Amino acid sequence: MDNRQAIGSWLSGPRAAAEEMGTDFGYRGERLGLPKEGPGSLASVGRRFGALFLDWALCMLIAYGLFGRDGQSAANYALGVLLVLHILTVGTVGSTPGKRVFGLRVVSENRDRLGFGRALARSVLLCLAVPALVWDRDGRGLHDRLARAVQVRI
Repeated sequence: MDNRQAIGSWLSGPRAAAEEMGTDFGYRGERLGLPKEGPGSLASVGRRFGALFLDWALCMLIAYGLFGRDGQSAANYALGVLLVLHILTVGTVGSTPGKRVFGLRVVSENRDRLGFGRALARSVLLCLAVPALVWDRDGRGLHDRLARAVQVRI
């Protein structure tokens, strides 16, 4: 037996090697009981990044208008504006303006509204950035896992 086949290559990674050996990982969101496609399915990484980019741009404009005329001070204040925006909007309606444009909503793992406390924890972790960059098998960031939240399509 060729060892490269058993362990996979550095390009395909261990998941591809396991799938070649017959392991079925299912689709993203299956472990959470979410549908594979359509409304209520797990949000794609591209949509989530697009929503975050739009929210960040909005927060930069707000911070620039309220707090500073130079780019560096506006960027510093924009993080605080992003924190407040996420806490207020995710904790109440479940979507930031960027998420709404991209057709996303943040809900708890049991599909209820996330609530203010978990929205606060999720938002603080998101602003730290590192938890948002650590993903699980379903593509959820550590900030979502710790807050027991899921980003789904509307």
